[in-house]
Amino acid sequence: MFASVIVDVPSKSVNQVFDYRIPSGMQDIIKVGHRVVVPFGRRTIQGYVMNIKDTADFDPSKIKPISRTLDIEPVLTEEMIVIAKYLAEYYVDQYISVIETILPAALKANYKKIIRAAGDDGEAAQALRNLGISGDIETSRLTADQLSVLRPHFKSGELVEETVISQHTRKKTALGVYSLKVPEPNLGRAKKQIELLERIDMSSEPILLGTLQEEGYSNGMVNTLYKKGLIDKVDVEIERDPYSGRIFEYDKPKVLNGEQRRAYEEITQSMDEKSAETFLLHGITGSGKTEVYLQVIQKALNEGRTAIMLVPEIALTPQMVNRFKMRFGDDVAVLHSGLSPGEKYDEWRKIKEGRARVSVGARSSVFAPFENVGVIIIDEEHETTYKQSDRPMYHAAEVAKFRSRRHGCPLILGTATPSLETYARSEKGVYRRLELTERAGTKILPEIRIVDMSEQHRAGNTSVISTPLHEAITDRLEKGEQTVLLLNRRGYSNFQICQSCGHVPMCPNCDISLTYHKSNSSLLCHYCGYESRVTRQCDNCSSEDVTFRGTGTEKVEEILRDMFETDVVRMDNDTTRRKGMHEKLLNHFEKDEIPILLGTQMIAKGLDYPKVTLVGVLNADTMLNLPDFRANEKTFQLLTQVSGRAGRHELSGEVIFQTYNPTHYAIELATHNDYRNFYEKEMAFRRMARYSPFYFHVLFTVSSEDVRKCLGATSHIHETLAGAMSEQSIIVGPSPSPIERINRQHRFQILLKYKREPALLELLNELDAEYHEKYKKEGISLKIDVNPLVIM
Repeated sequence: MFASVIVDVPSKSVNQVFDYRIPSGMQDIIKVGHRVVVPFGRRTIQGYVMNIKDTADFDPSKIKPISRTLDIEPVLTEEMIVIAKYLAEYYVDQYISVIETILPAALKANYKKIIRAAGDDGEAAQALRNLGISGDIETSRLTADQLSVLRPHFKSGELVEETVISQHTRKKTALGVYSLKVPEPNLGRAKKQIELLERIDMSSEPILLGTLQEEGYSNGMVNTLYKKGLIDKVDVEIERDPYSGRIFEYDKPKVLNGEQRRAYEEITQSMDEKSAETFLLHGITGSGKTEVYLQVIQKALNEGRTAIMLVPEIALTPQMVNRFKMRFGDDVAVLHSGLSPGEKYDEWRKIKEGRARVSVGARSSVFAPFENVGVIIIDEEHETTYKQSDRPMYHAAEVAKFRSRRHGCPLILGTATPSLETYARSEKGVYRRLELTERAGTKILPEIRIVDMSEQHRAGNTSVISTPLHEAITDRLEKGEQTVLLLNRRGYSNFQICQSCGHVPMCPNCDISLTYHKSNSSLLCHYCGYESRVTRQCDNCSSEDVTFRGTGTEKVEEILRDMFETDVVRMDNDTTRRKGMHEKLLNHFEKDEIPILLGTQMIAKGLDYPKVTLVGVLNADTMLNLPDFRANEKTFQLLTQVSGRAGRHELSGEVIFQTYNPTHYAIELATHNDYRNFYEKEMAFRRMARYSPFYFHVLFTVSSEDVRKCLGATSHIHETLAGAMSEQSIIVGPSPSPIERINRQHRFQILLKYKREPALLELLNELDAEYHEKYKKEGISLKIDVNPLVIM
């Protein structure tokens, strides 16, 4: 028997399966999806079995055998293998890259080379002992002098170098003990030892030493019983549960209102028919979409099926996880980047082993290894975080559609502000649209008003807090209610400037100004991470007349504390970088009743607190100025989403948008929560400018440290596309990317707009292969983004 194996080599030249012979002793063990160790050239590497067959395409005598397997059970299901092939082809990437994205990072191979003596008594073994080396040693730990001494023994074959393959993260274990059930143990009058032995005897499973210590038994007592042959020690696996010790009170299903009930019935009818139908659950903020999700999932579980729930950001996960844990308990596994590799690995294993039937997590949890999926849900489907920005640049919704078809289950796309592409498909009947137009219960949408900041400045108010917003915050403080403020810009000030010569400190690696962070007195690049200390003297003219311009969340936090003399919780990338900080800060805001929550867009979605009655957007124009055709859409979505945080319970809500563009339709229509009107206006612009959803897109981004190489490569790509595409397609560029240089790499881009190009996929693969080789030889990198969400 032979196995077709994808090897762990991230190279376009080996992006194919290789045949290996399955040794007779492994033929009943190795299955499709197993990780195996195989010889590849002069190396020994990890691979994945993609297929098993009886015959090979080459001379069987020349086919090398598989060395060993790394698992008892396969890590890849047959479904995941099919998905890996589909994504690699659709997004023009390598199989191994997609496979490593599908699997938890803990399973990624860890390679190290060791030196081993062929025998214990030869000259090589003695040479190792003379160097103070006992047993095996990693090659990398040997000095040049030691290698020189040992080199003759390599030539003679007495010393061999082997590759050892292990995975990054292993199962966590701790020492435990169990009783050997010795009849009539002789412990004399040692009452405490007798008590300890009885305690161990009573347990059907090994008991952790830590547990015994907590119960008052010392390690010395345990060791005494061990030495007397009454108990034995064993390594016990410990599951890394990020929610261990947490108690979740059961949350009863709510009574659905008329619109919720109709949505539930249409979705469950599709489940009964095992139809792979895609639903757009278009519900205004606070309309009870999550309760519909929960009850649909309960039906899937009742029928013995499983469910996948996606949320766009870690910030949304704590509250969503709480609701799911309160409803489904230990049936829920959580998968997102805020967990440690070990925690993610153990949550993934809970799914793989059938101990969890519901997954809640961000983008990559769409690959949860469930069998018999009953429903897939993507909450806030419009969010760009569902598209991966690095290779492989897949979109979670595409994977979800694929799995929906394979399992014959519905896919639910839920949002208050659908992407134009999704809503357009619902208009054409490709997706079935379900509308939730009322807030759950008796709650009404908050009152929204616009404050023109130009008028505020003319009236003498130059603060970042307008007079109406100041009055509204003061009113909430007096009532003991809470306020959420959004400013989608972190740091203290946007940039430092010399008022004598106009010099602005720039990142040496990127074409972007450095942002001032007051907390650590640094100037920081938000693209490459470059950091420098703040000086009060201009680097260009040595003037001391330097100042800071612009306002970020760090500065606004300081202003709010001084202005209102109250506590503020700030949530941005700086305050939530450490593990668990999202949940910690939100708990602080809710339980300690901190009056003001200030944050970037991570606070705009999913948060549901009864005392939040005021939402303020400090600069509603931020996203309008992005050089991206989706800027208007992103602005409308962000404003609508953050507005929905106010007045979600018994208290009525109010929202204030501060803007310099009060008449812009994205802002005006957001105040009326008028998605339909926005959709029609924006679609007219997209049709005229020939953008998605009227055209498909492919974005080519070339980067190199040499700007001339960038220009040459993009010119070549433009010529290649122009010669192969039809006249209906449009090629925009080559042109510099909006941020021309990032991390010392110059960046140029080309945008292809097309409706139907049958030969496009083959052309993309040819370009990808060509520039893969050019990257190795000349340092020119090509990134091909199919259906990009960000044109930056």
